[in-house]
Amino acid sequence: MIEYIIAQNPDDRILKRACDFLREGKLICFPTDTNWVVVCDPFNKKAVEDLYKFKGVGPFKHFSLLCANISSATEVAIIDDNAFRHIKRVIPGNYTFIFEASKMVSKNLKASKSDKEIGLRFPPSDVALKLLQVYGKPVLSTNVTPVQLEVAPDFPIYSELINDKFSHVIAMILDPGEIEFVGRSTIIDFSKGTATLVRMGAGENFLE
Repeated sequence: MIEYIIAQNPDDRILKRACDFLREGKLICFPTDTNWVVVCDPFNKKAVEDLYKFKGVGPFKHFSLLCANISSATEVAIIDDNAFRHIKRVIPGNYTFIFEASKMVSKNLKASKSDKEIGLRFPPSDVALKLLQVYGKPVLSTNVTPVQLEVAPDFPIYSELINDKFSHVIAMILDPGEIEFVGRSTIIDFSKGTATLVRMGAGENFLE
């Protein structure tokens, strides 16, 4: 089911329905700053299993958690004062931050239970942020790839294409219309206590 929305002012009823789907353990889809993503509630074991099945990977593959703010992120990651000072200046932004995972989230995420790490994103996307604010807690996410959709690597991905392929798996797709993606996020690793650049992407290297 595709819901067409206005990114800057999405219908509250649609956001509530999307959140209801998440609470029921279902998968939903929407665009962020970097890509279309499919998400679920990370605290729902069945939903996490379904998300990994959707991506076709094993449970030890890391997926990122999308967060509305640092407060919600502290439920799933251990963020010390040094990291807090670094990231508060640039979120929401085109970054993925790696932190030590909290025990709460590690219960359902085998990848985090294995290496004690979790990736967090604070996407600068109106649709993502408004949904996360309404939901009130982080969601587990994975990108929709051209390989999954069986199209060429440079083929533009749009909601109807995702719906045609995965309507039996995804409960709702939020489509804000025209989308401009920035490319891959910059990855910064805080899991060992100090900030380390892992990958330079769309986010500026604020460590310099």
